[in-house]
Amino acid sequence: MTAFTHCNLRRDVEDTAPSFNIAPDVEARFSRDVLECEKGAVGYFRLAPNKRFPFAHRQKLQEETYVVIGGGGRMKIGDEIIDLAPLDAVRVVPEVGRALESGPDGLEYVVFGAPHTGPGDGEMVEGFWTE
Repeated sequence: MTAFTHCNLRRDVEDTAPSFNIAPDVEARFSRDVLECEKGAVGYFRLAPNKRFPFAHRQKLQEETYVVIGGGGRMKIGDEIIDLAPLDAVRVVPEVGRALESGPDGLEYVVFGAPHTGPGDGEMVEGFWTE
């Protein structure tokens, strides 16, 4: 293995949103394989203006940190809802449900997860937004 790997999250990483039937309102790019990550992972997401991510999720073991890189919106974490603006960072413990929604300018964010837990660590949470 090389000392580093490099990629562009939009150009070099496949958008998996179409395979989950959530495109075109969502763009979802998971770069773990492209970057050959061993201990963590990073993903890039984009939500169209005034859209909610279609489902919430929680992890069994992986802690995640979300960093807003464009636009804004809100994030529901458990029973709390917080506002998001560019360069806001939010760490979420594994077992708590979380979901995001964009504001009028859309929402772009990067998610960092560690440790690398492999498939099956995350689970979808249906009916998460109650409003």
